[in-house]
Amino acid sequence: MTGLGDCRAARHHAASQREVVRRNRGKHGRTAGGDLFGGESMRIVRQMLVLLALLAAAPAHARAEPLDPTARTAIITAFAPEWAALLPMVEDQRRVDVNGVAIVTGRIAGKKVVLMESGVSMVNAAMNTQLLIDRFRVKRILFSGIAGGADPALNIGDVSVPERWAQNFEVVMARETPGGRVLPPHAFASGLPPFGMMYPRGVRIGTVRYPDFPADPALLATARTIAPGIALARCTGTATRGTMADESAVCLVHGPKIVVGGTGVSSPAFVDNAAYREYLHASYGARVIDMESAAVAQTAFANAIPFIAFRSLSDLAGGDAGENAMRVFMALAADNSAAVVKAFVAALPD
Repeated sequence: MTGLGDCRAARHHAASQREVVRRNRGKHGRTAGGDLFGGESMRIVRQMLVLLALLAAAPAHARAEPLDPTARTAIITAFAPEWAALLPMVEDQRRVDVNGVAIVTGRIAGKKVVLMESGVSMVNAAMNTQLLIDRFRVKRILFSGIAGGADPALNIGDVSVPERWAQNFEVVMARETPGGRVLPPHAFASGLPPFGMMYPRGVRIGTVRYPDFPADPALLATARTIAPGIALARCTGTATRGTMADESAVCLVHGPKIVVGGTGVSSPAFVDNAAYREYLHASYGARVIDMESAAVAQTAFANAIPFIAFRSLSDLAGGDAGENAMRVFMALAADNSAAVVKAFVAALPD
């Protein structure tokens, strides 16, 4: 970071260098190469002076300042359909864009919130969760969105509220040898069974390895309290939002339900593979699979901020009877997750 003092010092140094060169030229004259130190040496000196001048002209970058001192519940979504399901619920909206990230403050059910669309996948989710923590006064973090289902007991439209989140692509990829797969000597394996050559190893923070990151117990208790009283949508189209059903609506066979507990897994991969889905359920106990929640859970854990995620199934991650159903049920799933989040926020003490 370049501060005001650094800029002044750089300007002074550049001026001093120029004065030294001027005096030396006047005192000793030019060399056969045309410059005091020879043509090549003088070219290097000029380049250094240009660099110093550029550094001197560079603006001083202050540390990012908080944008809002009000304590708020943060609600994070990954992409447009999830954002669109939540945004109309926010009253007294004020929007700001930070580094291209849309952030809206306001109220849901009278409670102060800040809503952010993080972007898809793990790096975006972690990076922009930290941005939100740094720029706003966040007292708890909620994630609302869609997911693929891993648990055969769950159906499309159901809302899963896991009590822990693991990162299923935090793995060691073993070497294939004539004698079988071999892990490097320094590798740490978590003890979970591998999927092919991929051996799970957990996440390391400092010197400690974590198999997963927890949802906040008090927030989970609130989720269990509100779950029985929430009606979830069964049909797509206009019927999803509670208006007159249209002829193009697709309705689910099973009435959606809310399930609190169990494990969710996240990675940068979109999973649409039946064998890997079955592996994640058998090895991790995974109920749902997504691309962000575990990254947000880790960031919240590192900042000691309570966290919980609500994920509604838009597809079965490769277990669908036909092609992946996400395109058909994406809006329905996003609406169901948002409906649970709205009721959850209303039940919060502040």
